[in-house]
Amino acid sequence: MAIPKHANVVIVGGGIAGCSIAYHLTKIGITDVALLERKQLTCGTTWHAAGLVGQLRATRNLTELAKYTADLYHSLEAETGQATGFKQNGSVSVAKTEARFEELKRGASMGKTFGLQIDVLTPEQIKERWPLLNMEDVVGGLFLPKDGQTNPIDTTNALAKGAKMRGAKIFENTAVERIRVENGRAVGVETAEGYIAADTVVLAGGMWSHSLAAAIGVAVPLHAAEHFYIVTEPIAGLPSGLPVLRVQDECAYYKEDAGKLLMGCFEPVAKPWGMKGISPDFCFDTLPEDYEHFEPILNAAVKRVPVLADAGIQLFFNGPESFTPDDRYYIGETPEVKDLFVATGFNSVGIAASGGAGKVVADWIRDRKPPMDLCDVDIRRVMPFQANKKYLHDRTVETLGLLYAMHWPYYQYTTARGARRSALHDRLVAAGACMGETAGWERPNWYAAPGTKPEYEYSYGRQNWFDACRLECLAVRDSVALFDQASFAKFHVQGKDACRILNYMSTANVDVPVGKVVYAQWLNERGGIEADLTMTRLSPDEFMVVTSAICQTRDLAWLKARIASYPDAHCCVTDVTSGVAMLGIMGPMSRELLETVSGADLSNAAHPFGVSREIEIGYAKVRASRITYVGELGWELYVPAEFILGVYEAILKAGEPLGLKHAGYHAMAACRVEKGYRHWSHDIADEDTPLESGLGFTIAWDKPEGFLGKEALLPQRGVKTLPKRLVQVALVDTSETAPLLYHEEPIVRNGTIVGSIKSGAWGHRLGQSLGMGYVACDAGVSKEWLESGTWEVEVAAKRYAARVQVSPWYDPTNTRIKS
Repeated sequence: MAIPKHANVVIVGGGIAGCSIAYHLTKIGITDVALLERKQLTCGTTWHAAGLVGQLRATRNLTELAKYTADLYHSLEAETGQATGFKQNGSVSVAKTEARFEELKRGASMGKTFGLQIDVLTPEQIKERWPLLNMEDVVGGLFLPKDGQTNPIDTTNALAKGAKMRGAKIFENTAVERIRVENGRAVGVETAEGYIAADTVVLAGGMWSHSLAAAIGVAVPLHAAEHFYIVTEPIAGLPSGLPVLRVQDECAYYKEDAGKLLMGCFEPVAKPWGMKGISPDFCFDTLPEDYEHFEPILNAAVKRVPVLADAGIQLFFNGPESFTPDDRYYIGETPEVKDLFVATGFNSVGIAASGGAGKVVADWIRDRKPPMDLCDVDIRRVMPFQANKKYLHDRTVETLGLLYAMHWPYYQYTTARGARRSALHDRLVAAGACMGETAGWERPNWYAAPGTKPEYEYSYGRQNWFDACRLECLAVRDSVALFDQASFAKFHVQGKDACRILNYMSTANVDVPVGKVVYAQWLNERGGIEADLTMTRLSPDEFMVVTSAICQTRDLAWLKARIASYPDAHCCVTDVTSGVAMLGIMGPMSRELLETVSGADLSNAAHPFGVSREIEIGYAKVRASRITYVGELGWELYVPAEFILGVYEAILKAGEPLGLKHAGYHAMAACRVEKGYRHWSHDIADEDTPLESGLGFTIAWDKPEGFLGKEALLPQRGVKTLPKRLVQVALVDTSETAPLLYHEEPIVRNGTIVGSIKSGAWGHRLGQSLGMGYVACDAGVSKEWLESGTWEVEVAAKRYAARVQVSPWYDPTNTRIKS
């Protein structure tokens, strides 16, 4: 069969992800699909996958996609007639420590919020389900009855058959040499067999995706690593239908299949592979055995499953899998090239993820917008520098093992650090900063007291930095604190049409006097929040847009796309993040401090809240914006990077008699949760409207030209009891033993789960465990409904009494901010 001259959608890669996308595209009526595989279907990494189909993931939406995958595989054979080998025999996860057991139980509680069937097991119950297990030092575990396993090759072939049944064409031995890009959009692919024009190109090329994307200036950061497992010879008396077993504390998983055991691992120190490139002839290849590397895992496995001691090894397998810097896969349209989608970097969970990923990518291609909140796996989270080969090599050493490592709150990567540093980096380290990493930036998370080490000691309770964070928060409340906020993304938007474009993009009115700071959201057509940021009018035709570090790529791409939708407009955007340093000076003494170093009048009359102006500090001209993310009187200072050291030194000197204290991002997070300030990707995202999330005050309903998303919001306008609402939550227990809230803990009203926590922190200014999250009620979330309920939050399978309200717990009248 000759390749076509044109296809509606061309998919590059015939692994399970590519075949799933083809299957789902044809299922929704997009049948002019050409899938190109350089050799044979599954020949890259799919063929040697272990075939585990687990459903519980780190977040709600990733779990939803995994649940869909399990349901799909359950019915796929009946639909296509192609055997898949799918068995829904469940899975057991085992904890050797109380900390791991708490992690598992927190996951079980999260799963309850969306109906996932999970049983918390005692050691005795684990032994019943896995009788071959040595129960020494086991403290408990989980059982997910609808987890299972499948044959990767057969399942991929079933997806391919389903796609072909509905019209898709699949071409093996057809290598894509290059994706063709014209005028900023993907228009087709070049192959040895000829060129295929396409309306949409999907890159699902597994470990080849990085190089194919890099050739056209697109960042798809992933790197291959060696992945090991063994398959035993048949074991006499081995029970059939055993659940998949995970002993994450020993980095191991076990799968029974046809009377044999497969045991694989995610070792703590991995072996990156393919640093010199991957041969185009790679096809069902294996990598050299490395018994020395695998031996520690195998020795622990023999103790945990004693029958392995006498079982012969039929196969010692080593094959490559690709891993991303944050252990989450990539899907969606790339920010650099329009009409180019990706589905790659599955971090050894591609079998369990590909069903759901294929469905949402197909819907995304059809609608040109994501069908649900997918920010966890959206390619737009990537920072361009992350495509750096050395960075990827160094990070991959760690990321493979992190799949089974403890998933501690506030965990900080230990590899590929120091990529992005502010000009103050060394000064902050000298001041005791314990650096964390966000979007590649080294940022001070907390400051160690003199004589103590700025190093994390992880736990699910109060970690070793708890008291240091408390002192920083109290300085924010009682005196003044300094935050290094250089990592915040900053864009200059200029041109005679800049105001008109930003005004239509934004919920708030951006056509304000020069020097005014506007807080607003950017919405999609559905009224969902795409961005949460501030815009400062610098001149009639110039604005500064400031957003969070993690949103730098995403928000810049959104802004550029909106500008491009005005083909004749006079407007351009420049990312100035690297050239503009930023300090937060926050607390009741901030005015006195800044007046001392600048000589400027910063009184309420001269510099009210929400106003930005230039002042002088030392030898520098500094933009001072009176705004806050911690709920206190304060200013954000924007400083040309070459002047920041002098400004910093002047502030430190003047701040010493006022009790100035360095503060980190943990303190900022604690303060913003107390104040109920939202964080994009946690509390608000593209499925949440400003009215549902309590941000209706930003909306200028009567702007003459309206705003993007207004029509979708009109049905919610004036409705006081929406079915979904973001609320503030406080645990009643304020003792030192009160649990901490992190993310996705169920919110319970009168014994029924009605929502979940999105952000949590200990509020040091109030002395309480706090959180915020959405609750739902078909009749509407009213004040009476909130006040009449008995509220609890479930943490690690235990429920704790709580209070719930709409307004923030700290300074709800904003008295302190405007003092």
